[in-house]
Amino acid sequence: MTKQLLDTPNAQATLEAGIAHLLRLQSPAGHWWGPLLSNVCMEAEYVLLSHCVGKLNRERGAQIRTYLISQRRTDGTWAIYPGGPSDLNATVEAYVALKLLGEPASHPQMVQAKEFIQNAGGAQSARVFTRLWLAMVGQYPWDKLPVIPPEIMHLSKRTPLNIYDFASWARATIVALTIVMNRKPVYPLPAHAAVPELFEAKRPPNPRSAKGGDSGLFIALDHFLKSYDKWPVHPGRRSAEKKALDWLLSHQEEDGCWGGIQPPWFYALLALRCLDMTDHPAFTKGWEGLEAYGLTTSDGGWMFQPSVSPVWDTGLTVLALRAGGLPPDHPALVKAGEWLVSKQILTGGDWNVKRPNVKPGGWAFEFHCDHYPDVDDTAIVVMALNGIKLPDEARRRDALTRGFRWLVAMQSSNGGFGAYDVDNNRQLTNRIPFCDFGEVIDPPSEDVTAHVLECFGAFGYDGAWSVIQRAVQYLKAEQRPDGSWFGRWGVNYIYGIGAVVPALKSIGVDVREPWVQKSLDWLVAHQNEDGGWGEDCRSYDDPHLAGRGVSTPSQTAWALMAMIAGGRVESDAVLRGVNYLHETQRPDGGWDEEVYTGTGFPRDFYLAYTLYRDIFPVWALGRYQDAMKKRRG
Repeated sequence: MTKQLLDTPNAQATLEAGIAHLLRLQSPAGHWWGPLLSNVCMEAEYVLLSHCVGKLNRERGAQIRTYLISQRRTDGTWAIYPGGPSDLNATVEAYVALKLLGEPASHPQMVQAKEFIQNAGGAQSARVFTRLWLAMVGQYPWDKLPVIPPEIMHLSKRTPLNIYDFASWARATIVALTIVMNRKPVYPLPAHAAVPELFEAKRPPNPRSAKGGDSGLFIALDHFLKSYDKWPVHPGRRSAEKKALDWLLSHQEEDGCWGGIQPPWFYALLALRCLDMTDHPAFTKGWEGLEAYGLTTSDGGWMFQPSVSPVWDTGLTVLALRAGGLPPDHPALVKAGEWLVSKQILTGGDWNVKRPNVKPGGWAFEFHCDHYPDVDDTAIVVMALNGIKLPDEARRRDALTRGFRWLVAMQSSNGGFGAYDVDNNRQLTNRIPFCDFGEVIDPPSEDVTAHVLECFGAFGYDGAWSVIQRAVQYLKAEQRPDGSWFGRWGVNYIYGIGAVVPALKSIGVDVREPWVQKSLDWLVAHQNEDGGWGEDCRSYDDPHLAGRGVSTPSQTAWALMAMIAGGRVESDAVLRGVNYLHETQRPDGGWDEEVYTGTGFPRDFYLAYTLYRDIFPVWALGRYQDAMKKRRG
């Protein structure tokens, strides 16, 4: 059947159905926006936050209880992505939240969760963030947590470990926590919700260490800071805390969030609670804004999104629809283009610290996040706007010019591009004891760099430009010996290759060169029997799982786009991949995808971009049809 696909309307019919499905999903405002799914720590921490600030609502609590139970594994534990292994942090937080919401500890699955936690070394073996929440509700000693002193706010922007050494997502979190961890508040759980049983470890506790490994210097420094906390006088602490508060107030976004993501938002609200500022407009605005990130589930539950992705979803969808053959002046694209232009950020942000003389012009991931435009979104949006026509052509061209110039200015010294900042790569930051989860720096990554290159290529730029030369050299240096590229923001090597190869073609690299073809050989070797491609989140931990996993529409599409760009459109592997997309399409034109293919933090935090399953197959099929037409002349 795969061989017949070239001579039948199957591929085109699949593409047209996918396009029609995407068009139906467009909002009246012109954007696309799919729910962003993560793990139950979002809802559990919402419950604990609500308790700490005195806003635990019975109706909302019942909804969250329903959702937490629906996400529980059969063994009573929780994972951080569908099909993943039991996770200690998620299980501890969900257990505490459920007990607070009235779930009896005697429930068989609560007993299972408790036993898992005890066998894992107890709650004292959980990450710092989990133990911090336990400290705030009186279940864990504050003095056993690493210290983040407010005095960090006094460090100059050139001093190691200043707040701008941290990635944007960690920076806003750290600033808020300097207040929380200085005040060390305790909002005790009611007696029925206390969890002493979680600390009855059945094996020695094994707390996680910082990403850079245990460092004697930083451990000694942490011991000193804990001793210093006990001194009666702390010169400069009051002014440091005031500086942290002023920073938080100045960085709150229009919708009430901080940084456009859950962690700094929750901790900023806690900081204001610690300072008895719950009547302050910033707290009111922040709390009310939480509702926009919540979603009611079909079974009556309620979940909290870690962020929202309308700009990203819209830019990708426009590119997919253009690849699928929609004309540049199609009404849906015009409406989307006008919405995207309206979301360009024309004010400064934290990125100005490294680029003080650069004019703004980027786009953020969310509806409102003016302090943090990001390189990846900007590259995608500039590419999208470059391919459509708007009634106000002068405004579109001005937006493109601003965005393009901002992208160029955000190149790091090694030739690559990070997500939010330039040269945010000081490894020393990883070594502080507090940093045992996620990523706290934002160095360049292969996928972001590739998207920027593809954007530049869309404007006709090639290797004659030094900016592109340096970026290509960065990609060459980062290619793994087996030919693949790491996926920082998508799972995983399939995402990396799917971004890099089309980018190389876009800027005029001869994709027939062995180093490029090696990556395609890797894809062929990792294709599944059903014709699709898939990669498990565990590939970040286990190299044997690289490129291995159940087939998914999004990962299959990424592989296809790389194969097509690399000149293998008529290969059996591509035909089988296209056929997989055809055979798995739903009657309504969409696709199903149960697993997570998005990455927040490799190894620690994964995401499901729920529109990926529909966007990328359309994009890949559009490129397939276009390439086949060119082959046929």
